[in-house]
Amino acid sequence: MIPFSYSRASTLSDANLQLSAKIASSSFEKGEDKVQAEVQPIAGGTNLADLMKLNVMQPHELVDINQLRLQPDIKAVSSNEENLVLSAFATMSEIANNEIILRDYPMIAQSLQLAASQQIRNMATIGGNILQRTRCAYFRDISFSQCNKRSPGSGCAAITGDSRALAILGTSQDCIATHPGDFSQSMAALEATVTISGKNAKRTIPFSALHKMPGSSPNIETILQPDELIVSLNIPAKPWARRSIYLKIRDRASYAFALTSAAVALDISEGTIKNARIALGGVGTVPWRSIDAEQALKNKVPNDQNFKIAAEAAFKSAKTTEKNAFKLELGKQTLIRALTQVAAMEI
Repeated sequence: MIPFSYSRASTLSDANLQLSAKIASSSFEKGEDKVQAEVQPIAGGTNLADLMKLNVMQPHELVDINQLRLQPDIKAVSSNEENLVLSAFATMSEIANNEIILRDYPMIAQSLQLAASQQIRNMATIGGNILQRTRCAYFRDISFSQCNKRSPGSGCAAITGDSRALAILGTSQDCIATHPGDFSQSMAALEATVTISGKNAKRTIPFSALHKMPGSSPNIETILQPDELIVSLNIPAKPWARRSIYLKIRDRASYAFALTSAAVALDISEGTIKNARIALGGVGTVPWRSIDAEQALKNKVPNDQNFKIAAEAAFKSAKTTEKNAFKLELGKQTLIRALTQVAAMEI
């Protein structure tokens, strides 16, 4: 780990100003070809500190934003008949154990409960969680020189290497790294929006616009500017929110990333699926919402045949390698199982 300086921000405006000032004085703003910004905010640190120890990320400046969650005007969870608002500075545990989430948004609670360990969930913030970086071994091990995400233009060793855990949706010839999150899938499925704060203004974007597919620039993972922070996530209170689950398939029963997962919500009325919301995890380079699967289910009867049709639609654009080809069928079966369980729910 390289030496770095550390400072604390007491308010959101203070954090934005500190990040902006430190970036302005760093080589990041002076045209150097850096893979990572030299200035990084740190909250729980469960991903950033790990990558710093591995020398994958080497920021020279850290701005601690933990104090922001203690501000009196910031609530971990607030809701009304139209919206659910989650503070990005709240911990995973705070959100997962909230009574409103458990009752009205089971998908969100499950996606957090099935992630990481209890100790990590007590530390990690949901803002940091949706920005966590891939667990691709070729990205995390600097002894591998070929990683376009870590070193643009160097190649992608994973494509011809051990790609068992990597993506089959949204890949490119330059990167097949999987987005590792669980909570992100629930945000994609429930059509969340993200409020972002920068030095000069706040802006709100669809969650679906936050992450960028690798294309020819795998090192650029989100649309965030270097001085911006995610402040909150807004989830519309739609009819399908209560009839929802997050199903995760992994190599072991706990503390493992998804091989495949499905975040599924259905609005069923009079024996017909009026609307469906579906996101897939463990298979995409970004949180992967499947509009094709949703459309295949709209105005259909919730039965095995229609669930199989939706699963085929969800994976029609998949591109596999020899090592991860099993994910194609596993992903379909995961979605079918999730749909079957959601359809059987009593709400």
